[in-house]
Amino acid sequence: MTTPPQGAGYGGAQSAAASGTGALLVVGDVITDVVARHQGPLAPGTDTAAAIRTVPGGAGANVACWAAYRGCPEVRLLGRVGVDAADWHERELAACGVRPRLVVDRQAATGTVICLVDTGDAAERTFLTDSGASLRLEPGDWSDALLDGVARLHLSGYLLFSEPSRALVTVALRAARARGVPVSLDPASAGFLTRLGVDRFLELVDGLDLLLPSRDEACLLTGLPDASDAAAKLSRHVPLVVAKQGRDGALVARAGAVSAHVPAMPATPTDTTGAGDAFTGAFLAALVAGAAPEDAAREGCRAGAQAVERVGGRPPAKG
Repeated sequence: MTTPPQGAGYGGAQSAAASGTGALLVVGDVITDVVARHQGPLAPGTDTAAAIRTVPGGAGANVACWAAYRGCPEVRLLGRVGVDAADWHERELAACGVRPRLVVDRQAATGTVICLVDTGDAAERTFLTDSGASLRLEPGDWSDALLDGVARLHLSGYLLFSEPSRALVTVALRAARARGVPVSLDPASAGFLTRLGVDRFLELVDGLDLLLPSRDEACLLTGLPDASDAAAKLSRHVPLVVAKQGRDGALVARAGAVSAHVPAMPATPTDTTGAGDAFTGAFLAALVAGAAPEDAAREGCRAGAQAVERVGGRPPAKG
């Protein structure tokens, strides 16, 4: 298990952003998912039959794995886990082609999410979330050398939901801007965003190059009921906004206007857990390879369709 020391990096050039080549660095949550697939409403006070699996997850970790699966040549992940599952998570990330840098927390357990998936309702999911060690990621876990050779930095929005990890976001954003490394963020959770507050969120993400909200998150952040209007408004704050619309595809917005509506790919949903993470990972992999945002969004839609036909939020392991 690796804890990145201050000043230690991955080697390579100081920044690969200008050349359009290099690694993708993801900073975010590494979580153990317990996925319970049931049919119809839960039966209060008694049993509800379900198919239950324990799988690796976490929005940040899922994005990293999908980026590697969709062809990004080097994907790195900085996250924080407990002693209880550290070795397992490191193995699972490596099997997906990700280079993990996991800080082992000896006071908090690895975060756990219970994913309730109603197979009779388009495989829509509801989360019960205990973020555990993942939200204890802090500035002391960061080193500017983590950006060596990095073309893009992606931050999981879950980092904004605790004080230590919010402070890390500020440090990472400042370091990336100093090196000219573009930064993206996925807001992650409409429920947590409501608690944080829209104004606070927009203040914390000032300086982003790319925002990847869901439909609900985009509407919440703008107060607008229409997803296209919401994406357009957000693109006045962030240069590029790609709003994920689930079965309705994705919207690409710049400079206050929607420039493209990319349709979704056909899929038969089994579990929608991690579909947005799959979109984000594939989208970022395409951007690192030099694709235009509209073409990258098509890659994102392909990955999202593949993700909903699998249980859990990860792609198949490499090899």
